[in-house]
This record gives sequence, structure tokens and C-alpha cells, in this order.
Amino acid sequence: MSKPIIEAHDLGIQFVRGRRRQLRLREMFIHRGGRQPAANEFWPLRNVSFEVQAGDAVGVIGKNGTGKSTLLRLIAGVLIQDEGTITVRGEVAPLLELSAGFSNDLTGRENVHLVGSLHGLSSQYLKNQFDEIVSFAGEQVEKAIDTPVRHYSSGMKVRLGFSVISHLQHPILLMDEVMAVGDTDFRKKCYATIERMLGEGRSLVLVSHNENDLTRFCNRGLYFSAGKLLIDGTVREALDAYNNVVRT
Repeated sequence: MSKPIIEAHDLGIQFVRGRRRQLRLREMFIHRGGRQPAANEFWPLRNVSFEVQAGDAVGVIGKNGTGKSTLLRLIAGVLIQDEGTITVRGEVAPLLELSAGFSNDLTGRENVHLVGSLHGLSSQYLKNQFDEIVSFAGEQVEKAIDTPVRHYSSGMKVRLGFSVISHLQHPILLMDEVMAVGDTDFRKKCYATIERMLGEGRSLVLVSHNENDLTRFCNRGLYFSAGKLLIDGTVREALDAYNNVVRT
């Protein structure tokens, strides 16, 4: 059996309230043995272990503030863990926020080339696919493609961001609540694209509160509460655990 495409063992990350994460980089190289945690330190995730096989579609489920988005950022390499290990065996196509990493000072056109190149797309590929990328994002984005992204609505940003990311050939797709924005027609296009990518054998890790999206795409579910992974099973098992807590 091939190795998991994502593998986490005893994963943990510590934050400090009121202090930016990047200011704590030095602490990652200092042994902490015996030091008592300060009152403003907390662990959004700790002692988390799971595996994702190639072709799996995994829904990450839980209340707000339970470490779901932090987990995606650890998988994407945006954050570095303080404990344990996380191994990702393949390139990642991340759509972790509405802006998809866009620079507000650049136009939509410039951002397509910037984000695409950062994810390994060649200049020639982006040139050849540019019209298709923008067309997928919709008429409103097409009209504003040479306008700085700061003037885009959140819906326009997510449409263009999803379009760029969907053109990556990377085997792992990370999505964080992006389907919550956009009109019905755009969501239909997104659903068809996700189904196509899954049909190609790619892996999906989806953070969402939308039960229909989770049951439509995901064959597995990870249920988190207070930074702990409590359920690693079917998406239905994870949703039932979440719904039981929400109802109480």
C-alpha cells in the first residue's frame, strides 16, 4: 500500500494571544523543557494524528475556533508546528481565504500571473489559459480584470481565486469555506470543477459548515473540538458528533 499523501503524528501548534505568530519564530529553536506556559499562551491544535490517502476527500468539521483553519495552514506549510510532525507528499493547491493570496495593489490580471507563477505555472501556460481563467470567474471579474483587486468585492475575489487554483494540476486541494461566497451559478461551476478534480484522483481537504457540501464531496470526516481530534471516521459520523454538540 502506498504511503498516505498527508500524514500527521501528535501534531501541535502554540499561539500567543495578542502577539503575531512570526514574532515567535525564534522560540521554535529553543528547548522549552520545564518552562511553565504563560497565561496568554494556548494550543489551537494539540496531539492530532491522522492520515489522508491519495484520492480521499476529507471534511474538517467543528465549531469556529476549534483549529480547523489552522490545520489547513499547517498542511499548506503556511504555519510550522511546535510539536509532532506533518508530512505532505505532493504539491498543494490552497484556497484558504477569499483573496487567495492576492495583492490588493495589483490588478486582477497581474494577480493571476503572480499567484499562478508562485504555484509553479509557467508564463506560457498562464498566457494560454488566461482567457479561460477569467471567463470562469464571470463577467463582473472580466470587466474589472485591469482594476486593482482592492476594489473587488469579496465575491469577485473568491471567483477569481478559485478559477486560478482550479487550473493547478497539484494532487492536493485545500479549501476553507470558500463556497459560502458567490452566486448560485458560480457555485454550480465550482461543484462541477471539484467533482472533475476528484474524478481525476486528487485529494481534497475541505473546511466547511455546509452539511450539503460535506456530504456531497467528502468520504471521510474529521471532527474537532477545542483543538482535539475527537472523530476520525465517515463524514456522517463526524457530522453527527458536531450536530449533537450544536443542539445541546
